[in-house]
Amino acid sequence: MLNLWHKYKYWIIGVGVLTWMTVFDSNNFIELVKLRREVSDLEEKRDYYRAEILNVRKEEKELFSNIRNLEKFAREKYLMKKDNEDLFIIVEDKK
Repeated sequence: MLNLWHKYKYWIIGVGVLTWMTVFDSNNFIELVKLRREVSDLEEKRDYYRAEILNVRKEEKELFSNIRNLEKFAREKYLMKKDNEDLFIIVEDKK
């Protein structure tokens, strides 16, 4: 057994260290893969929200640049009306 240890000690130590780093260590390879995947997902979400922010800013600029656009938005989104108008809301049944 002692002769076997001297012959394969580097292999045994290497397999032990690799096993420790893969399974038991707090910064193991499995956790690193999970964290990299999470970082990738968060970067995709960041890019999506940056694009959405640009779209909202563009719509805001368009909306507040013209009074007609603002009135149209208020009428469609918030169902606002003028004093001398009647508003009819038509709701379709989903069957």
